[in-house]
Formats: sequence, C-alpha cells, structure tokens
Amino acid sequence: MSISSSLNAGVMGLNANATRLSTISDNIANSATYGYKRATVDFSSMVLQQRSSAYSAGGVRVDTFKDIAATGSLISTGNATDIAVAGRGLFPVTDQSGTTALASERAMMLLPTGSFYADADGNLRTQSGHYLLGWPADSDGSVGNVSRNSGADLAPVNINTSRFTAQPTTQINMGINLPADATVSGASGEAYDLPVEYFDNLGRSQTLAFEFTPNVPGSGASNNWQVNIVDTAGGVNTPVGTMDLTFADSQGSGGRLAAASAAGGASYDPATGMVSLTLAHGPVEIFIGQPGGTEGVQQLSAPFSPTEVNKNGAAIGDLQSVEIDEAGNLQAVYHNGFRRTMYQIPVGDVPNMNGLKALDAQAYAVSATSGNLYLWDAGTGPVGEISGYALMESTTDIAAELTDLIETQRSYSSNAKIVQTVDEMLQETTNLKR
Repeated sequence: MSISSSLNAGVMGLNANATRLSTISDNIANSATYGYKRATVDFSSMVLQQRSSAYSAGGVRVDTFKDIAATGSLISTGNATDIAVAGRGLFPVTDQSGTTALASERAMMLLPTGSFYADADGNLRTQSGHYLLGWPADSDGSVGNVSRNSGADLAPVNINTSRFTAQPTTQINMGINLPADATVSGASGEAYDLPVEYFDNLGRSQTLAFEFTPNVPGSGASNNWQVNIVDTAGGVNTPVGTMDLTFADSQGSGGRLAAASAAGGASYDPATGMVSLTLAHGPVEIFIGQPGGTEGVQQLSAPFSPTEVNKNGAAIGDLQSVEIDEAGNLQAVYHNGFRRTMYQIPVGDVPNMNGLKALDAQAYAVSATSGNLYLWDAGTGPVGEISGYALMESTTDIAAELTDLIETQRSYSSNAKIVQTVDEMLQETTNLKR
C-alpha cells in the first residue's frame, strides 16, 4: 500500500543522507591532506510501477565515488623531491615489498602527489610507505623502448646507485682561429700549442696536446697547417693522429676550411666535420668543421685564438642532490656541476579516472571500471607536467562542505519527519478498531 511505500522511502532517505554525511565528514577531515580527492555522492530516484488509483513511493538510491579527475592547487615547498602532477594524471608507486619483487609480481599504485625522501637503502619513499617508480635511464639520459601499458619496465627509484659518478669525454668541439700571416712567405714557422683537458673512464683529468705548425712557402701564402695530436695519459706522450688543414682565401669564403685530411690513427669525415681518434679510454670525436662551413677551425688575419674549445664528460663527482624537471626526468646533481638523468617518472592515465579504486594514503589502483592504464611522458598527450618542489592541496572546499552539511541535516530531519508522520498515521489506523 502507498502508506507503506512512504515509510520505505523515508527510511531510504535517512540512509542516503547518512551516506552523504559520511562523505562530508571524510572531506572535512582530509581538508588539509595533500593529494586528497574529494568524495561525493550521486542521488538517483527509484520508481515503482504505478497504478492509476494510487501512487507508491519508490525512494532514493545513493552512489558514492571519488572525484579523482579533479585537481587541487599546487603549493611550493623547499624539498626537491616533493612532486605533483600539474593537471590530469597520476605517477606510479609501489609498496615496500614491491622494491624487491619481480615487476610482474609488484603491486603498482598511482599517486597525484607525494613528499619523497631517501630511506636507508636509497629508495625514494613517502612517510606512508609508497615507493616511487620510474624508468631507469641510460648513460645518455634516454629510457629507450619501454612498455607503456604495464609496469614491466618500471623500477624503484634509488639514488644510492649514483653516489659517485664519472663521465668520460667522447666529443671535443674546437673553435679556433689560426693566424693567416703565419702561412705567408717569410713567416717564422713557429708552432702553436694547445692543450685540451679531457676525462677518462675513471674520472681522471688527462690532456690531449695539439701542435699547429704552419706551412711557410718560399713565396706567397700556403694557407696550410699540419696538426700533430698527442695523448699524455699516464705520463706517456702517445701520438694518436695527425691532420692536414687547408683554408680558402677567395672572396666570400676567406678564412673558411677548404680541405682537411687525417692520418696516423685518425680519420676525418667531411660530411660531419668530425675527426675520429682512439684514446686509451676509448673513441673520441673532435669537431673541426666542414669544408666551407662557418664553424670550427678558421684562418683569419688575427692572433692565435682558441675562442671556443669545449668537451663533454666530467671528473669524479659526489652526489649533492636530486631534482625532477617538468618532463619527469629525475636528475642527479653532483658537486662539480655535472647533471645526469637517472630515471624518467611517467604519468599514468586511464579512460575513467573516477573509476579507479581508492586505497589508503591517497593512492589509487586500476579497476574494471577505470579502463586500462597507459603511461605517458609527463606533459604529453592528455596528462600534465610533473612539478618538483611542489605538493597538491586537497580538493576539498570547506565552505562548500559546510553548506552541504546544512542541506544534509535538513534533508535528514525531513525524512525523519516522514517516518514519524507514517507512524502516527498507522497508529490512527490501529485505533479505528477500538
């Protein structure tokens, strides 16, 4: 009968508003929790099949979910390993057992933000026990071809593995001016010496000595130089190559490299402008410029000037700090100024963010309703960049929650009044037989 349906609707209303009160309580309690995503409810009506002579109340149904797609404001901190996703997406973490488990057996979770620190083993973790995951980078900072639909290639981020590092030199760039007057008839023929520091595989400083000798003709100008290259590693002068350089003096190309060749263990590639050498620690390429090019070695009527001679590599360095850039690259910063990319932190996304399963400590897991996970490079596709020195605030709005609290209280009281009214009406029905 319709009076019974009214009682049922009132009881369902009490339960629905009690559920809403629970979400409001959770939201207010976590209003200062970094990374907390607001819980919300969705009321939907239930309709019974109606008869023309009477109406039966169907009641109300409530569904709860976390608004994971919402993003909170970012606040700056003084910790380089405080990170947050500035926009859509979550980054991967695991629990303590996952740091030693196989990738296929590791529990993988997702976080919107986290304050990480290095534990006794060097793993970056939060106080709540979430360990950061990332793709290990090669020596050149790239992660190669990695799986983006699973955590198969992810590894716990550990900074102890790079407490000390040495980066050997593999390339030297030579921006030098050779004096044109040194190759004209009557010049002294004096050679010009240029020592260039490089670093071997153990981080030791070594020297590569270049001797530029002008070819002085009997008349006119030769515009030609011979270069001897000697490696002084280990205190032994070891010849590693020679070069023959000829420069142009025609209009429009004066001073530019016209032709070059290498011998004595060295080789020259005119397409790249590189001279390849083999030193004690391995191969090294020296950029001298391409024929007709405007970069590299030149010959003008000016003093001998090594204006831009630089190389890659670094001496032994002690790890000072780690930083995470907007692309998710976790870089080790050493005391000598050298920086090396150790890991790349991806940003995960699913088709239905609000379908993720909520776990403790602001973590989430993929579920049947969320869809499959895809790991993006930070700042690409639909996902946001990663912000270091930052944490994401809770998405709870206290003012809105207190407003909802008032509405819930009034709604709960009204449903209670329905129950009370039905009770009084049933009592009146009972009294008819007296």
